[in-house]
Amino acid sequence: MEKINSKTKIFSLLTFFLGITLIFKSCKEEKSSKNDIQWINLFDGKTTNGWRVYNGDEIPKKWTVVDGNLTFSTKLKLEDEFSGGGDIIYYKEEFENFELYVEWKLPKGGNSGILYHVKEGFNSPFDVSPEYQLLDDDGWEEINNAKLEDWQKAGADYAMYTPDENKKKLNPYGEWNTSKIVHTEKKVEHWLNGELILSFVPQSEDWYERKNSGKWKDYPDYAKFKKGYIALQDHDSPIWFRVIKLRPL
Repeated sequence: MEKINSKTKIFSLLTFFLGITLIFKSCKEEKSSKNDIQWINLFDGKTTNGWRVYNGDEIPKKWTVVDGNLTFSTKLKLEDEFSGGGDIIYYKEEFENFELYVEWKLPKGGNSGILYHVKEGFNSPFDVSPEYQLLDDDGWEEINNAKLEDWQKAGADYAMYTPDENKKKLNPYGEWNTSKIVHTEKKVEHWLNGELILSFVPQSEDWYERKNSGKWKDYPDYAKFKKGYIALQDHDSPIWFRVIKLRPL
């Protein structure tokens, strides 16, 4: 009887440790699978393949690849001369929740933006899409002889949420910056040069208060869509992108 009990105890212990091992392995595999979600290169470093003009079929001539950079080649205009209209979208796939990583630089006073959840059929992407603002803050104020609102500055969720200036490290014009947007249903994050500079809860009470009392109050379709294209803005300013990649979450 004693021997049988001993064998039973040993079998129970082996079963317990085997169960713990399987749970640990399962958690490790789940974590690994999340980390191994493949990045999609939206820009291949050589061509404009995958991109076309918003509401159109072709790529505008000013958008071209120069020295491995996706470039908007134009003469910088002051803000009161703005005409724009050459916004482009990555049309091959629409995305819902994602992590988007971009490397970019601007000239002095340069202005552009990255938009997501873009839908076509409107006057421009910003009519419906949230925008991560790309801007040379100091240079823009100097050449336009004007002051920016905080919600206009680099890294802002344009006209909605402002970046934390204590954490924001914007490199000078002519130098490369890195930006990251992490979008989920529960939280959106804006990163600049490795620092988390703002986060917010989309479609929260606070979000609706900002949307309904600010620039977007007369834009009923703003941020209405939960899935859409990625867009790059033509704001009558040169800009260079050398990395644009995304992974779905």
